[in-house]
Amino acid sequence: RSYSSPETEGQLLNSFVQYFGDSLGRKVKRMPLIEETVLPGDSLLTLPVVIIGNGPSGICLSYLLSGYRPYLSPEAIHPNPILHTKLEEARHLSIVDQDLEYLSEGLEGRSSNPVAVLFDTLLHPDADFGYDYPPVLHWKLEQHHYIPHMVLGKGPPGGAWHSMEGSMLTISFGDWMELPGLTFKEWAASKRRNIKSDRVMPEEIACYYKHYVKVMGLQKNFRDNAYITSVSRLYRGKDDEDRSQLKENISTQHLEMEDGQKSLIKRNWEVRGYQRATDGSHVPFCLFAENVALATGTFDSPGRLQVEGEDFPFVLHSMSDFGAAISKGKLRGKADPVLIVGAGLTAADAVLCAYNNNIPVIHVFRRRVTDTSLIFKQLPKELYPEYHKVYHMMCTQSHTVDSNLHSAYTSFPEHNVLSFKPEMKCVLQSASGLKKILKFSIALVLIGSHPNLFFLKDQGHSIGHHSNQPITCKGNPIEIDPYTYECTKEANLFALGPLVGDNFVRFLKGGALGIARCLAIRQKKKHELIESGDGGGDGVP
Repeated sequence: RSYSSPETEGQLLNSFVQYFGDSLGRKVKRMPLIEETVLPGDSLLTLPVVIIGNGPSGICLSYLLSGYRPYLSPEAIHPNPILHTKLEEARHLSIVDQDLEYLSEGLEGRSSNPVAVLFDTLLHPDADFGYDYPPVLHWKLEQHHYIPHMVLGKGPPGGAWHSMEGSMLTISFGDWMELPGLTFKEWAASKRRNIKSDRVMPEEIACYYKHYVKVMGLQKNFRDNAYITSVSRLYRGKDDEDRSQLKENISTQHLEMEDGQKSLIKRNWEVRGYQRATDGSHVPFCLFAENVALATGTFDSPGRLQVEGEDFPFVLHSMSDFGAAISKGKLRGKADPVLIVGAGLTAADAVLCAYNNNIPVIHVFRRRVTDTSLIFKQLPKELYPEYHKVYHMMCTQSHTVDSNLHSAYTSFPEHNVLSFKPEMKCVLQSASGLKKILKFSIALVLIGSHPNLFFLKDQGHSIGHHSNQPITCKGNPIEIDPYTYECTKEANLFALGPLVGDNFVRFLKGGALGIARCLAIRQKKKHELIESGDGGGDGVP
C-alpha cells in the first residue's frame, strides 16, 4: 500500500542515509519507512535509542548521548564538603562514569529523584539558599562515547516552550532554564538580547533551546514535525528466531504460546508515526529501537473539570486561546466578566492578562486563600511581585467581603463549577453547598495539564506508580528506577522530565544523566560481547 509519493519518501530516506553516514547507506535504504503490511526482519536497521519529545528533556539527553561528558573542574570546590570529597576520589572520571547512587547519597533538594538533586547541585551549587555559585563541572566532547539516537518532536527543538504565552515571565530564573555547556547569558549576549531581569519570557527560552541544538551540533539527531502514532514491543520465538516474528503490545517479560511449547521474548521497539511535510501531507515512517526514552512533558492535554457544558465553544482551556480571543477583539465592549477557573500560576497569568486589558474577572478556585499548598505561598514577594498582586486580590476582593461583584476582579474561594449553560451562565457551588448562577462573556479553565501517551498500550496507564490510572506529574508519575530512569514495569523504556515528577528544567537534566550512564554501560557490555564472539542476536543490549 503506498502512502506517499516516491519523491517525498526518497527525501526522508536520504536524510536517514545522511544521518548514519555513507557506510550504512545500504542498510538505511531497506529501513526506516516500510509499508504497514510488512513485518520487520533482522536485516532492518535498529537504532540504539529513540527519544520521543524535543523539549529541554530530549535536548539534554541528546547532548549526553552525543558524547559530551562532565568532569569536575580543576579549580572547583563544591560548598558541600562531603560531596566534594566524593568527587575528588574519582576526579579523572566523568560524572557519567561514576556511581550516581554513591554521589547522590545524603543530598536533599526540591526533587524526589536523587540523581536530579545531584546534577542540579553540581550545576547550581546551593541555588535554593540564594547563592549564585558557578557550576563545578566542565564539559568535554568525547566522540567515542556517541550513541546513535534520534529525537522526534512535533515542532522545532524546544517543545512546548514555542507555544507558551509570550508576554509572561518564566517562574524560574533564566540561568535555571539553561542546558549544559551554554549559559543563557552567553547566548543572550551573542544575540545582543537585552535581558532586563533574571526572569525571562518563554519566547527567549524557546529561541535559546533552538539555538542550543544548532551550536552543540545536535541537529543530525533531530527530526521536526514528527508525530508518533504507536510505540509497541516486538516479540519472537526463542526456538524460531529465523522464521516469522510476532508483534504484541503487551508488557510481560516472557510469554508462552497456547500449546506451552514456545516462549516469546521481548525484542526491540517499533515506533510508528508520520512526518508532516511542508505541503501539509503526511509521510508515514517506522523506526526500530533497542531503547525508547519518553520526554514528552505534560502540556499535551489540558486538565478538564468534567462537568456539563464544558465543550461549549466559549469555554477555553489554554492561555493561547485566551490570548487569541483578546487579540481578535472578541472581548472588546463586553459587559460581562471573564470567568477564570484555577489557582495556579497559569490561572494567575490569565488574571493578569485580563486585568491589563481592562477585562473584568470572576476568579473561581476550590482552595481556601490560606491554604499553605498554594503556589503563591512558595514565591518570594520581591522576586514575583505580579503573582503576589494576584494573590492579594484573591484574598481581599472576595465575594464574601462585599455582597456585590467588584468592578475589575472578584474571587470565589472554596467554590466548584457544577455546569456551564448555553446562555453563557455558570453554576457554582460553595463549600457549604450554596449554589450561585453567574453570567460571563468567556470561560477559561486552567487547572493544569496531563501528558498524552495515547501511542502506548493502555495510554501508558500500566507504567505509573498507580497501575491502571492516567499518568500525571504530581499524582501518578511514571515509576522508574531512581538511578537509571528505566521504567520499573517495562524494560528498555525510559522516562524523564515532568513524566517522572520533575517539572523544573533545572531538575530534568538529572534524568538525562541517569539514562546516559545506564545506556553507556549497556553499550559497553554489548561491544564486549561482540568482541568475544557472542553477538547477542536479539538486538537488546
